[in-house]
Amino acid sequence: MHTLQDVKDELRFAGTPERAKVSAWFFKTGPGQYAEGDVFLGVTVPEQRKIAKRYVNLPLSDIVELLHSVEHEYRLCALILLVGRFARGSESERRTIYELYLQNTKWVNNWDLVDASAEYIVGAYLLDKDHEPLVTLANSALLWDRRIAIVATFAFIKQGESDATIEIARILLQDPHDLIQKAVGWMLREVGKRASLEAQTEFLDEYAAVMPRTMLRYAIERFPFETRLEYLTKRTR
Repeated sequence: MHTLQDVKDELRFAGTPERAKVSAWFFKTGPGQYAEGDVFLGVTVPEQRKIAKRYVNLPLSDIVELLHSVEHEYRLCALILLVGRFARGSESERRTIYELYLQNTKWVNNWDLVDASAEYIVGAYLLDKDHEPLVTLANSALLWDRRIAIVATFAFIKQGESDATIEIARILLQDPHDLIQKAVGWMLREVGKRASLEAQTEFLDEYAAVMPRTMLRYAIERFPFETRLEYLTKRTR
């Protein structure tokens, strides 16, 4: 039977110092940066997913312990396992994983960790429920909670629904962090692509003048040049 130590050993063995160095730079782990102090083993994401497939039956308590690791790849592997467990689980099991996830968001502490899990656990769980928990997350002081709030709405967008995304985007409209601005712009772009172009354009018509430039650029990325220019010239700051 596979153990927690087994998965850690496999991940550590799969890493290389060269990739670890590149990842540490790419994910901004330097002093004062958003991922300051994060530790990388240098394992590629495809390799992490391959390893995780061998540990699908790891006890939930061990997955939580893996999530509480300093090493970035351990945390991502834990989230991959939680996403898989959620997808296969009963309603009771899905609720347990959803609640566990929300109790541990401080460990979902980089943009790739959020993007690999928020939609598939938080968004998927709330699809047929009140999405008020997303509002709570969007108003959190924790950067990663706020990114979870907006990225989780991708699950709604893929079902053709835009209301949750628009509501969270309004809350995060003036967020100062570029990781939130990029995520909001990304989700607004996906609203137009997958759910409702009308909802996207209505939001942009109302807020383009005051949106951070990064958010606006991400949101209008798929528009024709003339339309992009029209929105960009509306900005008042």
